[in-house]
Amino acid sequence: MLDSVIADAEKLAASAVAARREIGRIIFGQQEVVEQSLVALLSGGHALLIGVPGLGKTLLVDTLGRVLGLDRRRIQFTPDLMPADITGSEVLDDTGGHRSFRFVPGPVFCQLLMADEINRASPRTQSALLQAMQEKRVAVSGVEHALPAPFHVLATQNPLEQEGTYPLPEAQLDRFFLSIEIAYPDAAAERAMLLATTGTQAAEPSAVMDAAGLMRAQALVRAVPVGEKLVDSILSLVRGARPETATDEIVRRHVAWGPGPRAAQALMLASRARALLDGRLSPSLDDVIALAQPVLRHRMALNFSARAEGVVLPELIDRLVGQLV
Repeated sequence: MLDSVIADAEKLAASAVAARREIGRIIFGQQEVVEQSLVALLSGGHALLIGVPGLGKTLLVDTLGRVLGLDRRRIQFTPDLMPADITGSEVLDDTGGHRSFRFVPGPVFCQLLMADEINRASPRTQSALLQAMQEKRVAVSGVEHALPAPFHVLATQNPLEQEGTYPLPEAQLDRFFLSIEIAYPDAAAERAMLLATTGTQAAEPSAVMDAAGLMRAQALVRAVPVGEKLVDSILSLVRGARPETATDEIVRRHVAWGPGPRAAQALMLASRARALLDGRLSPSLDDVIALAQPVLRHRMALNFSARAEGVVLPELIDRLVGQLV
């Protein structure tokens, strides 16, 4: 059994190296963003990509779909988008004098769905994704339809323009495995991008995996052993971020609501996936530290007194992480 896990882990590490190489031909720099995106997919989760326009969020999602060999669709979220535009609808089919309703699947029936500018659609439309993201199926006219496997949602969000947008509710934010923030590329990466994308030929990524291979990798992630001390560290971090159970006075005074059990589950799986991507058979505290921000920052919020006193969430999470070392 152990020999099989080791062999599968070596194959996954080789595939991860190939995937990063192919993604790097299209996405310049942003190694941490690429790593976190792969971690979310290997863990079987969804991700929220947050960044200003022009940083390649849409291109990253498309490239991930190509490299991992997934059937991908894109939905441009707008205020007039309706739930049926996502899930599909029933149409009246009149064939040979016999009338019946026939279900026409929407774009959510794919393996990798890009929800572009997800906060521009109304809450009613956003909620159409809740069941799909959690249960991997949708209900239309009382009939449930299973989604393809694997199924992942990578949503994008612009943090600058808030006019005409609808903030994502906490229940929907919690469905996202990771919240990935995309910053501007460094000078070297931006220079390489400039030279590579303004010529006569554009690079095309090659597939290094397929849907079946991704599902095998996701099963392998769940088979990776985790030490008791690491489990205790994850619990200490997540429970320490809740005002009801925290021992840190700053958390008790300034956090309005903290992360739920899904945060601990995400941190456990993400740490395993990051270890495998790095060619290791067991996660370490370094993996937990590296993933604390994308796992926690969308699962907790500060109260008014924190904002009045200049307390910011990233620094508070860093403070909690520092207590683990």
